[in-house]
Amino acid sequence: MDDKCIMENLLNVTKGACDLYMHGTIESPTMNVHQAFDNALNDTLCMQDDIYKKMSAKGWYTTEQAEQQKISKIKNQFAGM
Repeated sequence: MDDKCIMENLLNVTKGACDLYMHGTIESPTMNVHQAFDNALNDTLCMQDDIYKKMSAKGWYTTEQAEQQKISKIKNQFAGM
C-alpha cells in the first residue's frame, strides 16, 4: 500500500467520523453530550482539513474551479426560495 492510498483511506475514515459526530451532535439528549460530540466533531474536521491539505500539496487531491455561470445559477435558484 503506497502513501497516496494510505492518505485516501485516512481521509475517508475521517470523513466518516465527521458524519457520525455530526449526527451525535444533532441527536444529543443533553447539553453535556451535545458539547462532547460537538468538540469531537470540530477536532475531527480539523484533522480532515490537515489531511486534505497534505494530499492537495502532493497533487493527490485535486479540485476543479466552478464556472461562475454555474455558481450564479445555483445562487439564483436558492434566492427564489
